[in-house]
Amino acid sequence: MRLNRRTALGLGTVATAGTVLGAAGTASAAETTEASPTTPARAAGRVASVFTKHSAAAGGNWQAYVSVADPAGAPVVAVEVDADRRIEAYSVNKIAVATAVLDKVDRGLLTLDQQVEVSAAIVVPGGDGIFSLDGAYPSLVTIGHVLANLLTVSDDTAVRLCGLVAPAAEINSILVAKGFPNTQVQPVANPNRFFLGTSTPRETHDLLRALVAGTLLSPASTTYLLGILRSPVAFTDGIRRTMSSDERARIATKAGWFADARHEAGVIFDRSGAAVLTYALFADGQANPEDFGATHPAVQARAAMGPKFLAAVDRIAGVGKTFRITARRPSNGG
Repeated sequence: MRLNRRTALGLGTVATAGTVLGAAGTASAAETTEASPTTPARAAGRVASVFTKHSAAAGGNWQAYVSVADPAGAPVVAVEVDADRRIEAYSVNKIAVATAVLDKVDRGLLTLDQQVEVSAAIVVPGGDGIFSLDGAYPSLVTIGHVLANLLTVSDDTAVRLCGLVAPAAEINSILVAKGFPNTQVQPVANPNRFFLGTSTPRETHDLLRALVAGTLLSPASTTYLLGILRSPVAFTDGIRRTMSSDERARIATKAGWFADARHEAGVIFDRSGAAVLTYALFADGQANPEDFGATHPAVQARAAMGPKFLAAVDRIAGVGKTFRITARRPSNGG
């Protein structure tokens, strides 16, 4: 796929990125010498060059879809690479699982303060998160506690706890009804358990766009879900790594990692709290698949992209509802 000079400079109406960006000098100039773009098309061109540079440096396979909001109309596509390929989404699909649970809350079938039991049998031994660290079972936690751990520390046991109140078949039917037939969990013999399943970059992007537009969930559930994804304890190894606390608060993000895959999807908000950039970045096949830390090539690539994505849209106005985040201040106990 080609990216011509007009698109690289943000002069076209749609900017896209693929495996080839043209001359390296053009990409470098678009990325580093221009002040923060003042139009969505220019911002999309900057995002395209940043994505191409850092994904190429990381190697492996990338499937991605990124757009920049445009108050004049539809979002401007910045990156579109294998965007309709249905792939294992891993923990990025925890957003979809949380959406299904919150949909039941919106319909009055569940409440956030409803309790579920954490039994020794339901804990994923050695899984990511905190429930496996408790060492004392059974205990009772609220659905709200489960969702907070599902979406911040990406707790694996929290997936099973969600399955107690939203079985796999019900989660999938809710997502299909909302327009996401490719974003599905994978059922297993136990109807209350599942693998996290599949999505496509485009569907993950569109689910996030629907969330910030207020068409996915009720206003209360939307604010609740975005508040978790924008919290200081949400994922910080990728897009948000090299940022101030204020900058991190402008980004709602969720990562997924398993085997050789390292994914991340989220939304960047403008300073008023309106969504200005939506990204779904799926990567696999890079070196060092045993490295689940911040030094994995794909994670390093996203850490490099993050501040440059933010800078690219920093003078662009977002679109739609505004979601102000409550200031969080460290506590010394007491």
